[in-house]
Amino acid sequence: MTARETALHAVRDVFPAEAGPGRGAQEALEYRAQKGELDARDRAFGTNLVFGAIKMRRTLDWYLKPYVGKRGKPLPPVIAEILRLALYELQFTAAAEHAIVSEWVNLAKRYGHRGTAGLVNAVLRSFLRDRPAAPKRDDFEDEDDYLGTLYSYPTWIVRQWRAVFGGAQLVELLKACNEPAQPAVTVNRTKSSRDQLQSWFAQRGVKSQDSELAEDSLLLDDGAIAAAQSESAGTWWLQSESSAMIVDILNPQPDDRVVDVCSGRGNKALQIAARVSGERPVLCIDRDRRKIETLEGRAAAAGLKIEAIAGDATAPILPPRVDRVLVDAPCSGLGVLGRHPEARWRKRPDDGERLAHTQRALLEALAPRLFEGSAIVYAVCSTDPRETTEVIEWFLSSHNVQRGLIPARFAELQTGAGDLLIPPGLKGRDGFYVARLERR
Repeated sequence: MTARETALHAVRDVFPAEAGPGRGAQEALEYRAQKGELDARDRAFGTNLVFGAIKMRRTLDWYLKPYVGKRGKPLPPVIAEILRLALYELQFTAAAEHAIVSEWVNLAKRYGHRGTAGLVNAVLRSFLRDRPAAPKRDDFEDEDDYLGTLYSYPTWIVRQWRAVFGGAQLVELLKACNEPAQPAVTVNRTKSSRDQLQSWFAQRGVKSQDSELAEDSLLLDDGAIAAAQSESAGTWWLQSESSAMIVDILNPQPDDRVVDVCSGRGNKALQIAARVSGERPVLCIDRDRRKIETLEGRAAAAGLKIEAIAGDATAPILPPRVDRVLVDAPCSGLGVLGRHPEARWRKRPDDGERLAHTQRALLEALAPRLFEGSAIVYAVCSTDPRETTEVIEWFLSSHNVQRGLIPARFAELQTGAGDLLIPPGLKGRDGFYVARLERR
């Protein structure tokens, strides 16, 4: 199977024609690339097509609209996806144009019929003939609608980022989240060091460098390093630089009783366990039993000690006293749009309001477990004020807590109130909001 055909199948997995949730882009790509037995070169090409066409979906539809026109019935979904993928390749890559048209027309014949293949051919050749200009500001009454079309985001996300980050930084963020996210790994400090891990990657032809902000992170030049995970022997795992910063702010010590109340599959839980070095097991709680089982397997492979519970952290299952608590709360995920290309099309404007209820309930349940010297680090990969500043200001006003100190090296990312706000996309980072709170 060719890279283009693989990309077509992957995009259709993300946006299925039938009702129901689609797969994530990364999951779909992994499955289809393995099934299609793509080599490294074709896999990289397919990744570019899948991630690019999904991210730029709104812009591609804007380009296609004059050529598809008003129809008595909508295009067959597979033909619509072929047009988007072909147009992405023509507009945003440097491949040979006539070869692109020929390959996609052939796929239209295979998955459609002679008529739909003729349509694809006519649309693509007309596009190449006309060379339409990119969206212009004068074409839109609203500035944010224009930017959403130009950079391919729902308009409500553009509006929210303008409100949070200001107009001066807005375009930079929109551009950055359309670029690939920075690959990074976290070193298991009980088994290795960043210097040793750099040498390990260098032996495999992968360049890396220390993160300037996250103590346990290496930033990699090769995004395909996931294939080397089978050789890691628990000395490292894939984890974004922004995610790893959170444990630096938590700063767990060897004799601390640490709880991770939304541990998921456990990147931060493993990082914490490596910090406390088995003096006390990290208590990890998550409602999803499958994630807990995955975490237990990962911890065993890494030689790290945890105690895992499948349950609801708002229920009475927490220990009576804790030293450090990580609340990596369920959130809308608006900070990771660059890493998950399909996410921008699945989020809804009311997600922040809905999820804030869960976030507040978690903090409410944890408050009685704090004593003098205890600390909570609250983190969400979101930029929505309803999940970030509003949650923290509510907690500060209703409980005996205050903001704690954050290491000086994070000063450039701190808000006026002293919390951390990592802009999404810039320097390839995921967007996060992080607050450190301490019992008075």
